[in-house]
Amino acid sequence: MMKKLFTISLAALAMAATAGDKVFLYSPGIKDGVRIAYLDETKPDGGEFVDIAQIFSSDYGTWGGEKRMFSEYAIALDEGGYAAVFQVNDVAPCFAVAYSEDLTTWRPQDYPRMSHQGVLAPVIVRNGNNSYSVVYKTRDGKYRKTNTDAQFRHFSPDIETTAQEYETANQKRDLVNIGGKQFTGNIISLEGKAQTVEGVRNYFKALGEKSATWGETLNDDQKNFASLIAKGSVEASIEVKNGNAKKISDKLIGIFFEDISYAADGGLYAEMVQNRDFEYTPKDHKGWHAFTAWRLASGSKAQIVNNKPLGKPNANALSIIADTLYNTGWDGMALKRGEKYLFSFYVNTTGKKRFDVAVVENGKVAAQTTLYVKPADKKASERLHDGWQKYEAELVANADTKAAELRIVTTGKTEALIDLISLFPQDTFKGRKNGLRRDLAETIANLHPKFVRFPGGCMSHGDGLENIYHWNHTVGPLYERTPDRNIWHYHQTRGLGFYEYFQFCEDIGAEPLPVLAAGVPCQNSSQNACGFGGQQGGIPMEDMPAYIEELMNMIEWANGDPATSKWAKMRADAGHPEPFNLKYIGIGNEDIISTVFEERCLMISKAIRERYPEIKICGTAGPFHTPSSDYVEGWKFAKQQGDLFYMIDEHYYESVGWFINNQDYYDNYDRNAPKVYLGEYAARSKRGNIDCALSEALHLCGIERNGDIVEMTSYAPMLCHLKHQNWNPDMIYFDNETIELTPSYETQRLFSKYSGDRLLASGVTMEGVDNSVTKRVAATIVEDSASGKRYLKVVNVLPVPLTLTVKAPALKANCPTEGFSGKPSQERVKVATAVKGTINGGNLQLQIPPYSLEVVEL
Repeated sequence: MMKKLFTISLAALAMAATAGDKVFLYSPGIKDGVRIAYLDETKPDGGEFVDIAQIFSSDYGTWGGEKRMFSEYAIALDEGGYAAVFQVNDVAPCFAVAYSEDLTTWRPQDYPRMSHQGVLAPVIVRNGNNSYSVVYKTRDGKYRKTNTDAQFRHFSPDIETTAQEYETANQKRDLVNIGGKQFTGNIISLEGKAQTVEGVRNYFKALGEKSATWGETLNDDQKNFASLIAKGSVEASIEVKNGNAKKISDKLIGIFFEDISYAADGGLYAEMVQNRDFEYTPKDHKGWHAFTAWRLASGSKAQIVNNKPLGKPNANALSIIADTLYNTGWDGMALKRGEKYLFSFYVNTTGKKRFDVAVVENGKVAAQTTLYVKPADKKASERLHDGWQKYEAELVANADTKAAELRIVTTGKTEALIDLISLFPQDTFKGRKNGLRRDLAETIANLHPKFVRFPGGCMSHGDGLENIYHWNHTVGPLYERTPDRNIWHYHQTRGLGFYEYFQFCEDIGAEPLPVLAAGVPCQNSSQNACGFGGQQGGIPMEDMPAYIEELMNMIEWANGDPATSKWAKMRADAGHPEPFNLKYIGIGNEDIISTVFEERCLMISKAIRERYPEIKICGTAGPFHTPSSDYVEGWKFAKQQGDLFYMIDEHYYESVGWFINNQDYYDNYDRNAPKVYLGEYAARSKRGNIDCALSEALHLCGIERNGDIVEMTSYAPMLCHLKHQNWNPDMIYFDNETIELTPSYETQRLFSKYSGDRLLASGVTMEGVDNSVTKRVAATIVEDSASGKRYLKVVNVLPVPLTLTVKAPALKANCPTEGFSGKPSQERVKVATAVKGTINGGNLQLQIPPYSLEVVEL
């Protein structure tokens, strides 16, 4: 969900280039990407080069430390097209490859792995007969090369070469003066090429003019709409015409859950004890360790042992004899007077021992109980291997708390090992054990989502190969689940795992949409032990069959018969013998659509289609909209696979102005191609406001209009802890006691609550006003065929009231309405219901306030 440095991807004008058509490809700095300049022959002394635009930038490795480019080298290929290579840093075992057919659309970069670390200053050598070499230097002063063809996708194992071969190729760099500064790069002649300097310049000019509109805001509306404000109002109409209705998706509005900003542990997952299993490490977060969030009153050093693990993935336990143990919880523990809480822990001891358990705040006890333990205890709620036993007790709060701590006091001389120390509210969502925080879960359920995408996001493909999310690590008893670091720089307990996700979907009547890695980690991954960052070459091909089988097992776990499938039996043993009826699976998450990605995604998707043809597969088109390189390549790749992909996941986080000026985004999509899943999107402005919500509502009207090709949408991110923010804005902000809803939440809720499966009308007619006014008003009328109800959604992003005339059969006055209005930059809104509308000449007339979204039941 990163804001991606992107390459452009629309075809330049195609005409025959002349001998004078020369361009210069160069990089002004290591983080400035490659730019293109053209030779202006009208200048004296044979002309001079004039800069046009950036054509691509490095997408290798982490943000901040990487995304750099050294010693770039570019050529025009003999067979047509263009290729460039560059050094990514001085330790990685790879170089970067960029390829284009037309100088404007550059394919997502590949990073072919060589046999050693440190691939320096690569250059391209023409071998003839559709063959090329990339020759480079090593850190120890030697020279090596690898061979490829004109597609620059696959590279041979590197071999030693000579300094002469390298130097001969490296001499073909050019030194050019641009704007008074000299730059090293490559002059490329376009003579005989389909591309022209004029075409390239016109393309970037058009792109610049279009993107200039994306800066539109509501801040200057008083000045920009002064004449409209003087008039006092504006009129529009919408008409339902016979025969114009069309079927649209009945799953347009869903939710996307990712464990970002403490959305899971410390958030939706109701566990109140932090680091309950003593498994925190510095890899999770700088400075963290196995005893983070805990302390001993004695000041003694905690004795963390791992010689008698409760579970293989949860080896650590605390050895304690006589002391007082405190846990801070997640920024403290909030209890409600009269509410019940379930305490549990696992104990391993050779003698009798007493534990006094309490929740305390400022020295005052808010809830307490006492537990007596002994070996082979029949009173234990669970008896496990090697002397481990589970104990549970109910605590009743006698007072409200805001930032309490858990306190455990034990005395005597007998050592005890304790692990998985837990405190849950009894009042979880649907009363489920190991359940969800009820108020947050109900807030999500009130969105009426048609599906739930989980577990990510960037967390799905992880920070490097070793951090890819494995669904099977998240099911089974808690002590057998594998905790891991979170790509967002904290810890995942995996208490909220696939069983809990699927159960939540069932509880709120939403389709589950698990999204798992396509055999590659996040392109922004940090480097591994070999110095390889980004996608790290993907899961090795020899390991791909096992990974594919892991994904197959997930489908079997969700849908299989417990009588014949061990994976389905695991689901049944957890309490759900009936299948979850999984219908969708996502493969990949906003990945670089590299060669490494495409090969692995195709292997996975074909295997799923062969074994489970009923499962609908969702692919990905990268982290940005058109004309980004990943978007172009992602859709090209998907369309080449026939009907393998049911839908393709698009992501974009954009300005308010982008949403206002791109309401026709899906109007011209190919109706014979895979459907669209808009999996992550939002208008960005600090912590969200009405400007974002209304511009998103405009966009959703366009999506309803295109609901025959757009299958699903989900705003992102959904949840954010107020004290642990990784990303802004978010739909829902919370802390231990409160929930704060953004205007975007209300937009999502209203579009989902009043959804339909038939589009009856879209768009409004406005007379006597220009596009600056008409683009600020949108409306749709949909019908729910099951109930027969018709819903009008109207968005007014103007500073004046809108008089809307609705022309449709069987209209009545006094229609129920629900919606919100406000002023620009207003951060929170109140939703109001009303009855409004009069009949005039058989038509319904409605008064819609400025800066508002209203839904009218017709």
